[in-house]
Amino acid sequence: MIRKVWPLVAAAVALGIDAYVLAGVLPSIADSLVTTVAVVGLGVTAFTAAYAVAGPLLSGRLARGSTARALLIALGVFNLGNLITVVAPGAGLFLASRVVAGAGAGILTAVATATAAAMVADRERGRAMAMVTFGLSTGTVAGVPVGMLIGENLGWRWTMALVVAVGVLSMIALAARAHTLPALPATGGAPVFGVLRSGRTAAGIVAAFLLGMASLGLYTYLLPMADARGLRDWGFALVWAWGIGGVTGAALIGKPLDRYGPGALLLILPATLAVSFGAVRIFSAPAVWLIAAALWGAAGWASVPTLQQALTRDRPDRAMAVIAFQMAAMYLGSAAGAAVGSGLLAGGADSGGLAGWALLPTGLAMVLTGWIGARALPVRTREPVPAQACEPAG
Repeated sequence: MIRKVWPLVAAAVALGIDAYVLAGVLPSIADSLVTTVAVVGLGVTAFTAAYAVAGPLLSGRLARGSTARALLIALGVFNLGNLITVVAPGAGLFLASRVVAGAGAGILTAVATATAAAMVADRERGRAMAMVTFGLSTGTVAGVPVGMLIGENLGWRWTMALVVAVGVLSMIALAARAHTLPALPATGGAPVFGVLRSGRTAAGIVAAFLLGMASLGLYTYLLPMADARGLRDWGFALVWAWGIGGVTGAALIGKPLDRYGPGALLLILPATLAVSFGAVRIFSAPAVWLIAAALWGAAGWASVPTLQQALTRDRPDRAMAVIAFQMAAMYLGSAAGAAVGSGLLAGGADSGGLAGWALLPTGLAMVLTGWIGARALPVRTREPVPAQACEPAG
C-alpha cells in the first residue's frame, strides 16, 4: 500500500514543514525585511487563513475531471508561494506570498488525503489516510529543527528554500505517478457547504477545531510551561518527545483504525490528551513530562485520520469536502489556541497552568467525538480501485 501513496506522503511532508517552520526564524526574517516580529508573525496567520478558505472552496472544483492535474496545480501554487517568500524584498510581498502558499496547501491537503483513501480497498482506507497525516507530522517534527539549523547558519531564505526543494521533488514524484491516480467520486455539483448539513459532519468539524486548539495550540507554549515547572534544561527533549510521539501515533493508528473502526478510538484519543494535560499540570518530574509529551503528540496527530475515517467512510463522494473543512478547522483551532494562550498569559495567568485550560476544549471535543463514535458504522470492505478507473497516463 505504501508504494501507492508515497508521492502523496512526500507532498504532505512539504506541507508539514511549511506550516510551522517560520516560527523558528521569525526574528531573522524581521531583521532581514526591516520590520517587526509581530508583522512577520502575521505570515502564519495569512497562511492559516488562506489554507482554511481555499481548501473547502476550491479543492472540489479543481479536482473535477483529473486528480493528477488538481494535485500538480495545488503543488505548483504552493511551491510558487514559497519561492516568492524566498526572494521577497519586503514585508508586503512576504505576507502576500504566505497567502499564495497557504491556498495551495489547503487544496493539496484535501485532494491528497481523499486520493489516498480512493487508491485502496476499504480495509486499508484508515492506513492510507494515516500515511498522509504521517507526512504532515514528519515534516513538522523533522523539518522544523532542520529548518532552524539552516536558518541559523545560512539564513532564513535558505530555510524556505528547503521547503521549495521538498515541494519540487514531490511534484516530480506525483507527475511520474500521475497515471496511477484514480479519479475521485463525482459530487454531482453539490454545494460544498452542503456537507455541513449533516449533524455528524458538523460535530466532527467542531471537534477538529477543539482538538487543534488544545493539542497544537498548547504546543506553542510547551517550552514556557516546562520553564515554569523548573524543567528548562529538558525543553529540547520535551519537544522531541512530542514530535516522536506524533510521528509514531500517525504511523501506527492506521492498522487498528482499519481493523476495529474509529468508534472506540474517538473516545480513547481525546481521553489520552486529557490525561497528558492533567499530568503536566499536576506533576513536575521530568520522566512524567516526557511520557506525557509523547502521548500528547501521539494522540493529537492520531486523531486526525481517525476523525477522517469516521466522517467519510460512508460518504466517499463527499470525502474531499469533509476533509477540507476538517483540516481547515484543525489549523484554525491551532491559531485560536495560540491566541487564547497569549491572552491568558497577558492577563497574568501562569504558563505552568495553561495545560489546565486546555482541558476545557479537550473535554468538549471528547463529548462530540464520543457521540460520533457511537454512531460510527461497522467496518465494511470494498475491492481496490480497478485499473480502468484510473486516469490515463499523461
